[in-house]
Amino acid sequence: MKTFKILSSRMPYGLLFLLFACFSATSQENSIIANDAKPVLIASAYEFTEGPAADKEGNVFFTDQPNDQIIKWSASDNTLEVFLKPSGRSNGLYFDHEGNLIACADEKNELWRIDEQKNITVLVNGFDNKKMNGPNDLWIDPKGGIYLTDPFYKRPWWTHEEPEQAASRVYYLTPDRKDLSIVADGFVRPNGIIGSPDGKTLYIADIGDDKTYSYTINENGSLTDKKLFTAMGSDGMTLDHKGNVYLTGDGVTVFNTKGDKILHIPIDQKWTANVTFGGKEHNKLFITAMNSVYILDMNVKGAY
Repeated sequence: MKTFKILSSRMPYGLLFLLFACFSATSQENSIIANDAKPVLIASAYEFTEGPAADKEGNVFFTDQPNDQIIKWSASDNTLEVFLKPSGRSNGLYFDHEGNLIACADEKNELWRIDEQKNITVLVNGFDNKKMNGPNDLWIDPKGGIYLTDPFYKRPWWTHEEPEQAASRVYYLTPDRKDLSIVADGFVRPNGIIGSPDGKTLYIADIGDDKTYSYTINENGSLTDKKLFTAMGSDGMTLDHKGNVYLTGDGVTVFNTKGDKILHIPIDQKWTANVTFGGKEHNKLFITAMNSVYILDMNVKGAY
């Protein structure tokens, strides 16, 4: 425990307040990560890891897009196995409320539902009779609606050179899967996305403009009250049960609900792509970075 020696009973109130504020901030940072825990490398046999998503048992599924495969990490025995190959060049992943894995299948600019028997259903294959730019990341709200980021990154497996959509936007697919609509635009390149468990707040990272925004989610799924959350973009995003927001790029950077930076977790890679919580207690931070995967023991749990 850190202690402060009061040098004089006449210490100015402002300085005393500052000392306690610094102590509080440091305590908050230290309380997030488990004591003496460091990111542990568990695999480095891939080309580029992305899109981690945890199921109800805490198993984590992630993608290795260049090798066209989805990998499963087992929470029970810390083993890794190929779940699906080929995988439609899947990128971002998320589990729906029925236990299906929803995948941003980049190969044909689609959004997939993959059930437990690995049967595939195409949920989205375009908008306004044009190809999507390239579904990248997603979040599913409490009603089952899907928010989807759609930036354009030219892929070597595509035959087209230019996007068919006029802009890189965020879409909403209704819970009945019948209606796809634009809910946010004006981005350079939207990428990471995550929402609060109560379904009231959505965070969208515009990695192309180095900004992350918060939105109010309305009853019909539309978004209003756009606010700058922090002047930092992100590739992937997650939340812990305290509402802290985790952004990626240069390692993992954690912000509190006010948008104040409270922690930076360095990762020994040139780029950290994505992050989620997994493990049996959902208290392990699962980090995908370049060709590797790391796990960090936490004192907080994932929001889901």
